[in-house]
Amino acid sequence: MALPGQPAGPPSRRRGDGRLTHETDPQDAGPQDACGVFGVWAPGEDVAKLAYFGIYALQHRGQESAGIAVSNGRQILVYKDMGLVSQVFDESTLEALKGHIAIGHARYSTTGASTWHNAQPTFRPTATGSIALGHNGNLTNTSELAQMVADLPSDSGELELHTRNLETSTNDTSLVTALLAHHSGATLEERAVELLPQVKGAFCFVWMDEGTLYAARDPQGIRPLVLGRLERGWVVASETAALDIVGASYIREIEPGELIAVDEDGLRSRHFAEPAPKGCLFEFVYLARPDTRISNQRVHSVRVEIGRKLARSYPADADLVIPVPESGTPAAIGYAEASGIPYGTGLVKNSYVGRTFIQPSQTIRQLGIRLKLNPLRDVIEGKRLVVVDDSIVRGNTQRALVRMLREAGAREVHVRISSPPVKWPCFYGIDFATRAELIANGLSVEEICASIDADSLAYISLEELVEATTVPADNLCRACFDGVYPVPLPEPELLGKHLLEPALMVPDRALDVDGLAASLAGGGAGDALDRP
Repeated sequence: MALPGQPAGPPSRRRGDGRLTHETDPQDAGPQDACGVFGVWAPGEDVAKLAYFGIYALQHRGQESAGIAVSNGRQILVYKDMGLVSQVFDESTLEALKGHIAIGHARYSTTGASTWHNAQPTFRPTATGSIALGHNGNLTNTSELAQMVADLPSDSGELELHTRNLETSTNDTSLVTALLAHHSGATLEERAVELLPQVKGAFCFVWMDEGTLYAARDPQGIRPLVLGRLERGWVVASETAALDIVGASYIREIEPGELIAVDEDGLRSRHFAEPAPKGCLFEFVYLARPDTRISNQRVHSVRVEIGRKLARSYPADADLVIPVPESGTPAAIGYAEASGIPYGTGLVKNSYVGRTFIQPSQTIRQLGIRLKLNPLRDVIEGKRLVVVDDSIVRGNTQRALVRMLREAGAREVHVRISSPPVKWPCFYGIDFATRAELIANGLSVEEICASIDADSLAYISLEELVEATTVPADNLCRACFDGVYPVPLPEPELLGKHLLEPALMVPDRALDVDGLAASLAGGGAGDALDRP
């Protein structure tokens, strides 16, 4: 049974297209993270609290909604709501969720609007029990899956009753849950092995019935998923940082194309598809926590090495290296180390403003980036600065940042970026701008430098970025940098965040489809030189 939180949720900050944004400037949302999933099978442990702290550690991967499902062996209870993990759950709520299996989810929407109905875990009753499921990633054959749901035979009163309410959920995850729930004559595990090869795109699924915890990763392994061991159980999570916070020891990554199941008989594994690894390169740059391990590499160490390579390839005659906190910090440390230029803190970050649901007034919005970052004038005044950031999407944030540093007395501002130019949108679980909005798609590096008013600008090359990860280039998804998509994409009209929503629910849907068509073509952000 589902136990919703307050259905209305807090009033959301939204951009014109209805998407929640956590950026200081609502018109300049950066790359929004994917989602975070967590699962635990641990009889005798307080699994609800383990799930709570697990998704708390994964909060950076999604801040729109959070949810936890718990099974006591007889029934599944689900509690979810809009907001941060700490806003959704309190002690009394967690105390009510008793059992030995739990899954948790922290969501940023890449398919489906930011509404309570699209919060996860999703839930489905079946003739033999119930299913709760959480998903990290984004599917590319959503329209096919929707048709498969529409074609399901009605041989179960419970399933038929619940499927009639499918329109209340408008995300790809709800489709997979409905298809898994229909497993007449087969076990849930057998149904998963049959269904998963038909699911295309990026997915890390963590789901459960009353007695078993399941997890599966797409054959490309685009998004991360790891396995951990507790003294009395097992844990799966999007990142190793979530294992650390619950005291689980890291065992290994769940392999691309692998399905695992944990129940009273222990852990078992099988492959539903041949692995063809294409891990997301942007996880190393920005998405993952720096204390996470991906492909047996510590993310912090990779980012420091990226900074070293930036310093060797693109030196600057400067007095101080400063990061744009927090994602630029490790690369700035590496840049300072390799260049011999002192490292310093020149920007103070307000860690909380980016998570507010309150829309700033026009007067406050005009202050722009100062809501989130403020310069330390006594540190930067009169200095020639190297400013290290993780990426440039539209360029608005960097333009405001350079202006702010100059107003604070910086003599020169040399910008160094720890990723190559982002020229292509992601369809595998990161909500980038469309290609027509990406500044690097329309302007050269020199033109971008002029647009943001920097004294110099340099990006790390794709080859050097790949080299810093130590992962073979052929085993990485580099699509946002080179436009090579490892999982084929359908026609533009069959892609998109609001694909499953009726036109009445999304008044500007026709415009949204046009935007998607432009996302794979178009001239880029060519107006950047004229922006204020």
